[in-house]
Amino acid sequence: MESIPKQTKGSSNSTDDSDHDETLLPGLPNHLISQLCLASAPPSLLFSVCHSWRRFLYSPSFPPYFCLYAILSPSPALHQQQQQQQASSSSSSTSSNNSIELFSLDPISSTWNPLPSPPKDSLDHLLHHHPSFLSRKLPIQSLTVSHNLVLMAGTGHKFMPALSRPLVFNPESNRWFFGPLFSTPRRWCVTGSVRSTVYLASGVGSHYRGDVARSMDQWDMRANSGDWEWESMAPLKDGRFSREAIEAVGYKEKLYMVNVKGNAVKEGLVYNVEANQWESMPSGLIAGWNGPAAAMNEEVMYVVDEVVGALSEYQSQSDSWRKVIELPELKHAEQISAGRGRVCVVCANGEKIVVVDVVARPAKSWVVHPPSGQQVVSLHILPRMKITLTPCT
Repeated sequence: MESIPKQTKGSSNSTDDSDHDETLLPGLPNHLISQLCLASAPPSLLFSVCHSWRRFLYSPSFPPYFCLYAILSPSPALHQQQQQQQASSSSSSTSSNNSIELFSLDPISSTWNPLPSPPKDSLDHLLHHHPSFLSRKLPIQSLTVSHNLVLMAGTGHKFMPALSRPLVFNPESNRWFFGPLFSTPRRWCVTGSVRSTVYLASGVGSHYRGDVARSMDQWDMRANSGDWEWESMAPLKDGRFSREAIEAVGYKEKLYMVNVKGNAVKEGLVYNVEANQWESMPSGLIAGWNGPAAAMNEEVMYVVDEVVGALSEYQSQSDSWRKVIELPELKHAEQISAGRGRVCVVCANGEKIVVVDVVARPAKSWVVHPPSGQQVVSLHILPRMKITLTPCT
């Protein structure tokens, strides 16, 4: 992921320029040779030099760089204002202003851009704040899988599961599509992925069922879409993982998860993908799992201790954690995403994103703010969207 600037601007179209000179490199033919020469240049350089290079940066010919994607929800103040406006409106429309929004931060132009509209009614009832309980946050569970953003579970208006099947956005095609129907729509479940396979475990449907709370299903996204289905795998021994929304971390061909967030006493489990069996979590790993966790390329695991504000990296050889950086801004961290040498952390009640460059020595950090009036629910690192938007199917 390119370095995200410290300050961000409002949403805008970075490709709107009045200069129509399409010469990329004077003296070279304006075709593949010029494009090959510029394709290896840093995107920030192409953006700042001239308009024709900027247009090339956002063209299909330039390799897509990585951006930050955010699922956003109106802040409580904005949400209350929307509710008041809706109550005073004479309109009888039942559409909700509670629905989440999805934006992408272009790190080169420093702009937040909305994603194309998802299929009609697909997200209208997916809530982060319920109208009757504004102070309580409802979890929205999502994954990054093979350069796709996958929405898996959430809560609707009547505290029922909001999604009957995964909703997927592919940024490189700017296309939304649905995954296979869940055997049982649910919330408060375990979601995770290893390589291109999505895993869904435990959870609660319209009401609690022991078999659902112990279930483990997988969906292989590499299969032909006509053959997509959820396959039952080895079940959990009990339903202890149906009490919270749990993000399982894909790490070295296994799924790692804990049943309680924060510094509370917790149980950890490991699902061995190849063997289709459950294993105990190493003691050192679970001892340091004191906040949100994520893995970079499924090879390096990070966790943020939400009490002391320390970002640490797991050392599997010694079953211990190495502190990367400690920052006051990381206290009360809510969710993290890792990729392209960066760890991005949702902090300050969703009002800040702390970005840590874990490749730099020492590690560097900076803060990114979401669009005005919005709170970050979760983050994902994915290739940038195509500039020419295509209709949603």
